[in-house]
Amino acid sequence: MHLFIQITQLLLCLSILVGFHEAGHFFAAKFFKTRVEKFYLFFNPWFSLVKKKVGDTEYGIGWIPLGGYVKIAGMIDESMDTEQMKKPPQSWEFRSKPGWQRLIIMLAGIIVNIFLAIIIYAGILITVGRQTIDTDKLKDGYVFSDAGKKLGFKDGDNILKVDGESVPTFNYLPVYILFGDDVTVKRDGKVIHFNLLPEGKKHVLANEGTSFITPRVIADVDSIMPNSLAAKYLKKGDIITGLNGQPIKYLDELKADLKKHKKDSITLGILRGEKEITEKLFVPDSAILGFIPSSSILENATTYKKYDFFDAFKRAPALSWEMLIIQIKQFKLIINPKTEAYKKVSGPLRLYQAFSPEWDWVKFWNFTALFSVWLAFLNILPIPGLDGGHALFTIAEMITGRKLSDKAMEKVQMVGIFILLSLMILVFGNDIWNIIQNILKK
Repeated sequence: MHLFIQITQLLLCLSILVGFHEAGHFFAAKFFKTRVEKFYLFFNPWFSLVKKKVGDTEYGIGWIPLGGYVKIAGMIDESMDTEQMKKPPQSWEFRSKPGWQRLIIMLAGIIVNIFLAIIIYAGILITVGRQTIDTDKLKDGYVFSDAGKKLGFKDGDNILKVDGESVPTFNYLPVYILFGDDVTVKRDGKVIHFNLLPEGKKHVLANEGTSFITPRVIADVDSIMPNSLAAKYLKKGDIITGLNGQPIKYLDELKADLKKHKKDSITLGILRGEKEITEKLFVPDSAILGFIPSSSILENATTYKKYDFFDAFKRAPALSWEMLIIQIKQFKLIINPKTEAYKKVSGPLRLYQAFSPEWDWVKFWNFTALFSVWLAFLNILPIPGLDGGHALFTIAEMITGRKLSDKAMEKVQMVGIFILLSLMILVFGNDIWNIIQNILKK
């Protein structure tokens, strides 16, 4: 049932994004009186699930949910239908329109994706608001996994800047580190700089993803697990202040010391109310006491804000821009072979995993907005076959006054198709490999 819910969310998300993207091209073409021969949600090689011709346009739904398309008369596109191009140009064809109109038609899908993201983000800000964790209030710094430490970090580091810029919210900090080149931290009272090497990022991506960093919290007791050591020796509200006479303040310090004393007796210093007490106990091989801290430091740094209509539409464009910057930085990480980030790229066979197993509208719309920005970024890339490729040649024509011949455009389009097919093979191959690996692990 969970898998069905995830796949349903994915198909709904793709339907919304592809439908609006292609509608952008469609309505722009119609506005400039350009004939649209086909409008398809999803691809339809060999057959269509649904199709109906209305006027000059065939509308339909394909059976491969990898995208969609509009076939515009008089345009060399990925369909490589060149028969029409052999005939004299007609006034209603794409090739007969001025360069600026063709450019608008090509960019309309990207523009719609951007506006769709803004509208979705505005809706989220109005209805449920936004939760942020202020990095300026996390004065105690951060704790890092073993993979995070291979990047050069140490527990307690307070991150001041990534690539020379401060990161005001913890929401973005892990991804900015992974996408960054260098970092500035405050460590033991000193400000130091170091590079974020691809080899270190490789370890992080292979193990934890963005969970390699967490805010540092004090070793206080908020809840206690039944039948645990903590249930025998600790009480809610206790603050652990020492181990074997050595002072302790943070949870990560306590965990590290407990690991050093596996199968050994220790003495804990505890502040209970206003009293300092000690408890002697034996540390099991798991080195786990069995309590959960209050995370009061994290709670004090967290703010929650709902926006009114006008403020939401002021904030939403900036939020969409922030997501676009993250996508650009992510692309930079993926194309660096040393990070092996390309192995983590999810294609259609695994993309459903991005959605919650239970239907969660907030997560659904957040992902849909993010994916809309991602589609806009991908389509603006100057690769033949993508909107950005078509736009690039149109801009070059508008500047130089010279247009590529139809034969040259066919060759360029073939190169673009080869690039896109190669990328699809890589993504699908990566999906299949990961699925096989997961099966073998079971």
